Amino acid sequence: MDNANPPVLPAAEGPPPALPPPLPPVAPPPPPQARRSGRGWKWAAIILFILLVVSGLNNIRYLVRDWFGAGARTGETSRPRLQEVVLEDHDAEDKIAVVDIEGIISGGLLDTGEHDVVSDVAHQLERARDDGDVKGVLLRVDSPGGEVLAADQINRAIAEYERKTGKPVVASMGGLAASGGYYVAAPCQWIVANELTITGSIGVIMHGLNYRGLMDKLGLRPEVYKSGKFKDMMSGERSLEETPPEERQMVQGLIDEAFSRFKQVVAEGRNKANQLNHGKGRALAANWQNYADGRVLSGRQAYDMGFVDELGDFKTAVARIKRLANLSKANLIQYEQPFDFGNLLRLLGQSEGRTLKLDWGAEGPKLQLGRMYFLFLPGLR
Repeated sequence: MDNANPPVLPAAEGPPPALPPPLPPVAPPPPPQARRSGRGWKWAAIILFILLVVSGLNNIRYLVRDWFGAGARTGETSRPRLQEVVLEDHDAEDKIAVVDIEGIISGGLLDTGEHDVVSDVAHQLERARDDGDVKGVLLRVDSPGGEVLAADQINRAIAEYERKTGKPVVASMGGLAASGGYYVAAPCQWIVANELTITGSIGVIMHGLNYRGLMDKLGLRPEVYKSGKFKDMMSGERSLEETPPEERQMVQGLIDEAFSRFKQVVAEGRNKANQLNHGKGRALAANWQNYADGRVLSGRQAYDMGFVDELGDFKTAVARIKRLANLSKANLIQYEQPFDFGNLLRLLGQSEGRTLKLDWGAEGPKLQLGRMYFLFLPGLR
């Protein structure tokens, strides 16, 4: 027997034996949790206290200025605090102040509850007048109009700025500058509109609502005690037959008086602008009053009728005011109310009675009964 070659053993039948699964790793014990020291709350309280102190000192500074400064001289004790913001920096000393008039023109309070729109525009014009580096004002209008008195006050403020400073005011119309939106632009030395701007709508509207028929259906009958025949003018509780004809004449007389003022503003403003521009702008067409019947006009139509001087956009208006003020370059600035931490706290603290309103863009402004408006409202026409 040959012992050099060992015998070959037969292969084992079946799969090899399975190995035991590995043991899971043992996780180290979690580190002990550090106790919260509360420093984050302390720092937050310190920062809040500092902001309150700064805001309080800032308010005191402006109160002192108003009582012992310009406010004491003019009798005004409340005015917006405005800071200058640069819109376009062209490395120039000369400035052009941009004043925006957007939305409904109203004498009511702003959303902040502090200053109304009329005073806000007037104070911006005052700030521009007091700054010798401001060489003109660019009025950016995008508004359907608004209250008669508010629009007239802004109109007079613009005319007063031009008269006292001798500096130009140029109106740049946006997508909508109708009725009161055109009223505030009328005294400007130059008016620029886009070809597709909606403007015109020269006229006055007063809105009322008669609900006597509904009351009769419900079995309600009003009992009114009044000191005079016309004390309940425009009351919605009376039937149309109970309205005396002389009352309608009186209300229509108020409308006609405001409408006459509107046409006077247009004529005086455009004639004055034509004189200041030495005939370079557009003069009113001879039959312009035929178009002062409440109809709206495109920018192109307004240009043909002489209601605007030039067709273009905001850049066109900037170039025009530079030429009128003889400027090669100028910075565009705007006056804005600075952030006041105290106002934010007051707003948060006055949540009672406040409601959140969402604007879906489908509902127009609601007219107050008994008020006259220079307003373009397609839904009411």
